[in-house]
Amino acid sequence: MSAKKRNPVLVIGLGRFGGSVARTLERMGHEVLGVDHDGTRVQEYAPHLTQVVEADCTDTRCLDKLGANSFDSVVVGIGSDIEASVLAVLALSDLGVQNIWAKATNENHGRILERTGAHHVVFPEQRMGERVARMLNERLLDFISFGDDFAIARVAAPGTIVGLPLVTSECRKKFDVTVIGVKRRGEDFIHAVPDTLIMPGDLLVVSGKVENLEAFAALQPSTAEPQPVGA
Repeated sequence: MSAKKRNPVLVIGLGRFGGSVARTLERMGHEVLGVDHDGTRVQEYAPHLTQVVEADCTDTRCLDKLGANSFDSVVVGIGSDIEASVLAVLALSDLGVQNIWAKATNENHGRILERTGAHHVVFPEQRMGERVARMLNERLLDFISFGDDFAIARVAAPGTIVGLPLVTSECRKKFDVTVIGVKRRGEDFIHAVPDTLIMPGDLLVVSGKVENLEAFAALQPSTAEPQPVGA
């Protein structure tokens, strides 16, 4: 489906999370209806979204007037007001919305959202907290967990494998991680193959169990000057 034909999305709550989701969806080619009870936020996002409305989305009748059930997907970005978050999800569920995404601030909040009709519950603060903690505690430059003890990380190439092709370094056998790709200073990202040669200063994208990734990242990096994260 082309970007111009992507399905419209309703985003309820234009705080940091909801606002970020809404603007990203708009950039991706979706038409976005943003809704918030705060008139200041509505004015802030008016230039950036397809349409923005000031309304109380805990009210089923209000959501019905906005045509909430005509959207394939709705995002509830309300976080600080748990009651409002739950009531909005409940109202959307009552209207028969088939794909409800909702932000939760903690596990209990998440369980309530699921029981009131949310199909997908996300924990942005918790996930970001875990990601930052791991990046601070190890030599991980980036880290994405998939919630089942599996993750993908970006690490500086350890000195023990520098100068070797991947097939010889035996990362899977020795460290139980898989090198997916390599980013070299001044060059495009390349997908790793068995004969990919690891050079000093390379950044590696690796996958595997979290504990194995942390152990791999803790290996002494090559002595070359580390690359900037955005290199």
